[in-house]
Amino acid sequence: MLKKIILTLSLASSTTLAFEIEENQIDKGKVFAQGKEVTLLGKGIKIGQQATNFKVVNAHFKTVTLNDYSGKAVLISIVPSLDTGVCSLQTKFFNQEIAEKFPNIEMLTISADLPFAQKRFCATEGIDKIQTLSDSVWRDFGKQYGLYIKDMGLLSRAIVVLDKEHKVTYKQLVSNLAKEPNYEEVITHLNQLSGKATEPKTGTE
Repeated sequence: MLKKIILTLSLASSTTLAFEIEENQIDKGKVFAQGKEVTLLGKGIKIGQQATNFKVVNAHFKTVTLNDYSGKAVLISIVPSLDTGVCSLQTKFFNQEIAEKFPNIEMLTISADLPFAQKRFCATEGIDKIQTLSDSVWRDFGKQYGLYIKDMGLLSRAIVVLDKEHKVTYKQLVSNLAKEPNYEEVITHLNQLSGKATEPKTGTE
């Protein structure tokens, strides 16, 4: 039986939203913060499966879903918060070093930061080649992909790549929240997805 947890979110309107969410069994025991295991909540995903649709919001609080990128390969860079040093480095790396090299792949950054904070960060850091999206409204991305961290209200650090049919071709769940992803492995996979390399490599779950 899957263990389920009741989460209560306090919204800006002073109303309270409670929902039941299960523990992510796929990635159980794979993520640590300050040496302690963290519990990931949500369904979780595996390489080879069809990616689940999700809804988040952009800087203008407009709803954005995975279906909006129909027919396009997608890279999703997931970070706990753009206001932290490692998350900032990760986001700037994909914006400055990766986006222009793979113009046929949509580059998204998703965090639980409020859209206001994301907009300020992008303006300050010159983030203009990737799209930042917020999971702060419904927590839907975190729940669907099993990346919502219990008792922290943040998303776990990860990279997910989807092909044009939105099948999961790569997943890197960073085991230490304080560390950056393995960028070299991501680039290798993007080269393969784009037809620039021949040897297959699936990444880590």
